[in-house]
Amino acid sequence: MSDEINKVIDEMPQEVYERLRTGVELGKWEDGTRLSDAQLESTMQLVMLYQARRLNQTDHFTISREGTINELSKAELKKQFKGESIAEFKEKEL
Repeated sequence: MSDEINKVIDEMPQEVYERLRTGVELGKWEDGTRLSDAQLESTMQLVMLYQARRLNQTDHFTISREGTINELSKAELKKQFKGESIAEFKEKEL
């Protein structure tokens, strides 16, 4: 990894990371502009590098400090959301 990318990740404020992560999740920036394929790919890489280097996450599909993918099993995810309704739809809405 280049020193330049390391410096960007090390100096990136958390609010910038959160905006980038939201852009990747939604496929668009805060102003509604859609990310191009190149922007999506680059932004996703930055988000993953930030997660790997700066966060100690154990969420489903995050990158650990060691550079490995954290992937929770279905049972582990069910435990996290036990009793919580994520979304409800009526049959005619589907």
